[in-house]
Amino acid sequence: MHFGFSYIAVIFLIMLFVPNIIWTGNKPSNYEKYAENESKILSVIERIGQVLVVCSSLFFTDENIGLSLWLILAFLFMILYEIYWIRYFRSPKRMQDMYSNFLGIPVAGATLPVLGFLFLGIHEQNILLIVSSLILAVGHVGIHLSYQKNLN
Repeated sequence: MHFGFSYIAVIFLIMLFVPNIIWTGNKPSNYEKYAENESKILSVIERIGQVLVVCSSLFFTDENIGLSLWLILAFLFMILYEIYWIRYFRSPKRMQDMYSNFLGIPVAGATLPVLGFLFLGIHEQNILLIVSSLILAVGHVGIHLSYQKNLN
């Protein structure tokens, strides 16, 4: 692992941020009710994981530019993430629409990008990105599993 710049990470981050920016104007009805009951501990873990994933994906690389199964899977997870968002944006935009399983993947909006970055870390042999992705998974997936659990 070397200090450097990952163009693949830029692509992944664009794939991550664009739907989230669009989502800010298309939140599910009564989303705030769920957000105000969010676990503060999971929220802190999520924020730490987000910062670590962005930094470790962009600025640390093993310069592994070859194609691998790990990279293919990482891109597959990110493409599925985009499809998940298209499905959500075409829906009535209820909490049930956001938290219904997608292709059998629970809380896909949280799970898919975490898997994408985890597999990118494995491809690049970037231990910081792998650990950062796992930290993010605890917070981000944990929060969204609690939202899904509390759906009425």
